[in-house]
Amino acid sequence: MEQSNLHSLEARIDVLIQLCKQLAEENKALRESQTHLMSERAALLEKNALARTRIEAMITRLKSMEVGT
Repeated sequence: MEQSNLHSLEARIDVLIQLCKQLAEENKALRESQTHLMSERAALLEKNALARTRIEAMITRLKSMEVGT
């Protein structure tokens, strides 16, 4: 009887070990994805700021053209 309990415990521990490995791999993949997304977000914010600056400069030039007319 005790041998059966020991085998059952070993099987449950093996399942937990596999689950831990699977979760560790998933966690690693999610962290890599998060790093990539944060990098992409930073690049998009930079592009957005550049576009905003260019648009503001265009508006300023257009306003100065109106005044000159």
